[in-house]
Amino acid sequence: MFYIYILYSQSADRYYVGHTSDPARRLIEHNTVEEIKFTTKFRPWTMLLAFEVSESRGEAIKVERFIKRQKSRTFIKKLIESRDNPDFFKDFVVDVVG
Repeated sequence: MFYIYILYSQSADRYYVGHTSDPARRLIEHNTVEEIKFTTKFRPWTMLLAFEVSESRGEAIKVERFIKRQKSRTFIKKLIESRDNPDFFKDFVVDVVG
């Protein structure tokens, strides 16, 4: 199963959206891997949301790209606020993936 996850850096007041098959492992990697990448300079990261998308990595990438194309903190915050409504995410994924 692939997931979309949203991380937040309080020190930089930034969000990061990604996809993975293991959200817990990805959070650890974002906070500990020595390789210099985008998320390295904004540590520490907290995971605010992770939701199931599909067995297909391609569909997870579609949803991730959709969220990133919105270029909207407000949109990301609305997703996070919806975390207690699993039906919202099922419908959201269906709408994005088609």
